[in-house]
Amino acid sequence: MATWKLTLEYDGTRYSGWQEQKNARTIQGELRQACEELFGCKVDLQGAGRTDAGVHAAAQVAHLKVKGKKLPPEVILRELNDRLPASIAILRVEPAPEGFHARHDAKSRTYVYQLATRKSAFSKKYVWWIKQPLDVELMQKAAAQLVGRHDFRAFCAEDPSRPGESTVVVVDHAEFTVEEGMIQFRIVASHYLWRMVRRLVGALVKLGLHEICLEDFEQLLQGRSTERLNVAQWTAPAAGLFLAEVEY
Repeated sequence: MATWKLTLEYDGTRYSGWQEQKNARTIQGELRQACEELFGCKVDLQGAGRTDAGVHAAAQVAHLKVKGKKLPPEVILRELNDRLPASIAILRVEPAPEGFHARHDAKSRTYVYQLATRKSAFSKKYVWWIKQPLDVELMQKAAAQLVGRHDFRAFCAEDPSRPGESTVVVVDHAEFTVEEGMIQFRIVASHYLWRMVRRLVGALVKLGLHEICLEDFEQLLQGRSTERLNVAQWTAPAAGLFLAEVEY
């Protein structure tokens, strides 16, 4: 059996996320169809992260395990890209050890969320436009507190496919950077809970708009939500979120 490491990018706007679902168009489903058409057999295809509906990836990683015909990586790259829709592109195809698993072997994943500070004619699908001024310095103070081991129960939705999942996550890095017309939030963590990043961004934007205070955010980071601090209602739109990097 040949094992390949695939690195790909995609525009998730018109997809129901990465993971295959019945009666829904997904990234994994499109990629599996292309792989099985190319190799003429069933394949084992798993991704490093299950991006939600509408979320994009600049460097998703997947493993491809196949018993079919043997092809060189450059041929696999070309043939898969020929078969995939324009919104999905394979960037690299690399041989991997037989036991390689895209999700289980990943040490960390980096997500980037893009906030636009002005209207753009070209990037609407890839940003969340915030019309009011944001206190980025205050948002940065809150982001710095995310680093370390925390219980993110206030910032996640229960994943029906993983009942009873621990809500403790180790965050290695979290910061905001500002460029002309754009604010980027970058977070690096061991793993993520369902809708965790989008809800973190929603709360940080509320903080930046001075609609909540730093003490409120700290309370949420301690796992204590209230009727007033209802993070689910603040969930940031999927459009601004990208899976940016997976490290092994």
